Amino acid sequence: MNWLRKYSSQDLLYIAIMSALGLAAKPIITPLIHLISAPLMIPGGSLAGGLYMMWIALAIAIVNKPGAGLLVGITQAIVMLSMGYFGNHGAVSLISYTMPGLMAEIVSLFFKNKKTLPFHVLVVTIANLTGAVIVTIVVMRLAAIPLIISLIAAAISGIVGGIISYSMFNKLKKFKIV
Repeated sequence: MNWLRKYSSQDLLYIAIMSALGLAAKPIITPLIHLISAPLMIPGGSLAGGLYMMWIALAIAIVNKPGAGLLVGITQAIVMLSMGYFGNHGAVSLISYTMPGLMAEIVSLFFKNKKTLPFHVLVVTIANLTGAVIVTIVVMRLAAIPLIISLIAAAISGIVGGIISYSMFNKLKKFKIV
């Protein structure tokens, strides 16, 4: 727990808020996306994921300390499991929530400036692709063609989520919230 000392109370508050917003967005966005994804036979999480992975990028950009994105993923996984909500994924939820945060952290290491559009787009896209790979291979066990379609949908959703994340970050700065 010594490594948590590098975060201020405000940093931890931002991490908690971004974790909560990511979890709160999921049950609202997913049914709407399923209206589009189900007829196309695309996993809904791949298509919707960019809209709840964007909170990881926001946490990394706002806190601007290594580990913030990973903490968002870990917090979300713990909250989901502690609430008894395993969804369709069961214990794999620990991995499917944590790994996108870890991959977002790794990608963020390549960026000095975490306030740019390319940062947000790439971090959200990689996080969403990571989640999509875990779910489509481990849980759904999709064949090659549906897997490729799912990953393309995840990439497109990640790009859109990154653009929204960047826009939200700029609005938060404009209003001096961060």
